[in-house]
Amino acid sequence: MTDTLIDRRDLAFQLYEVMDTEALTQRERFSEHSKDTFDAVIETADKMAKEKFANHNSAADKDEPKFVNGQVEMLPDVKQAFDAYAEAGFLAGRYGYDLGGMQLPESVMAACNGFFTAANPGTAGYPFLTTAAANLIRVFGNEEQKTKFLPNMLSGRYSGTMALTEPHAGSSLADIRTSATPTDDGHYLIKGAKIYISGGEQSITENIVHMVLAKIKGAPAGVKGISLFIVPKFHVDENGNPGERNGVSLAGLIHKLGYRGTTSTALSFGDDAPCHGYLVGEPHQGLKYMFQMMNEARIGVGFGAAVIGYRGYMHSLEYAKDRLQGRKASEKNPESPQVPIIDHADVRRMLLAQKAYSEGGLALCLYGARLMDDQHTHPDEQKRMEAGKLLDLLTPVIKAWPSEFGPKANDLAIQVYGGAGYTREYPVEQCWRDNRLNPIHEGTNGIQALDLLGRKIWQDQSHGLQLLMQEMQVDLQAATTDRCQQWALSLSETLQQAVKVTQSLGKSLMGGEVDKTLANASCYLHLFGHIIVSWMWLRQANAAANALASANSDSERNFYQGKLQAAQYFFHWELPTVAQDLVLLRNQDDTCLNMKADWF
Repeated sequence: MTDTLIDRRDLAFQLYEVMDTEALTQRERFSEHSKDTFDAVIETADKMAKEKFANHNSAADKDEPKFVNGQVEMLPDVKQAFDAYAEAGFLAGRYGYDLGGMQLPESVMAACNGFFTAANPGTAGYPFLTTAAANLIRVFGNEEQKTKFLPNMLSGRYSGTMALTEPHAGSSLADIRTSATPTDDGHYLIKGAKIYISGGEQSITENIVHMVLAKIKGAPAGVKGISLFIVPKFHVDENGNPGERNGVSLAGLIHKLGYRGTTSTALSFGDDAPCHGYLVGEPHQGLKYMFQMMNEARIGVGFGAAVIGYRGYMHSLEYAKDRLQGRKASEKNPESPQVPIIDHADVRRMLLAQKAYSEGGLALCLYGARLMDDQHTHPDEQKRMEAGKLLDLLTPVIKAWPSEFGPKANDLAIQVYGGAGYTREYPVEQCWRDNRLNPIHEGTNGIQALDLLGRKIWQDQSHGLQLLMQEMQVDLQAATTDRCQQWALSLSETLQQAVKVTQSLGKSLMGGEVDKTLANASCYLHLFGHIIVSWMWLRQANAAANALASANSDSERNFYQGKLQAAQYFFHWELPTVAQDLVLLRNQDDTCLNMKADWF
């Protein structure tokens, strides 16, 4: 059974040959780094992920956390992995030297975290949430909050969560009821309940820092009245050390299809004891602040979906090369040797689809990470602004596309295994179960579709969309080989049709036909996502075609040819599927909108 989590050759290709990540070392923030240091930290992540995370992935799935006598019991391996991750500096990897960090680019940190998630999504959830919560405090917290919480979170003493969802409200944050009452002592009393809180209770850190959305009495209705609070599991003294228990209690553990190693909790605030919360920033601005963590988490979810899909692909590829079964259709002799199933065209179809989805999703997420680097560190202020606009536009796609097609890759991996694929003896069924969560959490894919078509496309007079088309044009023009030129033409023609449809939908929205226009938002997300990933494949194809001529070994030539063939698959098999989306959107099909509940 393969221990390959992500193909290192592919990762190096994407980082250095497509994105030129080494050029980041010319920026002041990363000037003490080099390609060698980037590669060294990636090597460390790969090795640690295999040794400390992959070693208990199956065990944590089978022996999920238990609620015993008011405490959560979990495998000791989870704490060992979390502590090793923290001690190696990965919790603080993206942060500045002043915070004990390694000051690494987001591009490199994303690549590193990809190994941990591919190895063990359940255990990887704890550091993922902790760094996102810490970043929220770093940006919006006051100095006292930063002093108390940041050092302990970045060292691994404390973990973090995001507590948004409530039982009655689900994704509708405007309807949350958790309240915050101010006191004369400078804190608020939090009262309410949250559900599906990942990492909300566990036995691996000394304290848990919950980032909680609540409404202060008298706040405006809806999302405009939401504030953000730091609510620690244990009270913290002025030096950041934990003290007595705060009024946060575990109401129960939720048992899931996948990601079983990450606790999913129902939490109550202020039921058994007063629950102290500390306001972050200004009152009623909480959702704006939380969107930083949510968007960061959405990008992380997309990356996780891509690498779990990738992990399943690696398993099924190895299996297909080793498993002997049947003969080629042209072979008439029943006594001839059986062939590896990879010799069958239909198996190659399934492997090509997985390769296209996994490597395309990885490329998309790494591009998003690079936009984060450019947004914060590009020396040109105009470029920083443009990167931010592009990232904002693409965040729904970065979250939703891999989380739709990552599980599809895992489904195909199971199919490659045949009957063995859905047994617990092989790892691909767990990959699918883990990945099936990703289209749902951090905003369902339906919500991402509404966000894209209903808001992101039109922001700032569609400036982000204009920037995107300019970026795509660079790679369309860079397609100089015959094959790449054909694919560039296909992409360009599809893009032109998509622009016309977008303009038509914009007129409908301006005309007040909101429900009708957004009824098929999922079609728009599929159209937009496939165009973006086609672009990602064109970028890879251009780089592969240029490098192929000078490749000096069979392995290198095979690698680049594989890239070109996967690009061909995407352009021949996947991009044409958006034709149906274009028709439905062009006609503003009312099939789903006009279906009545009583007709089901």
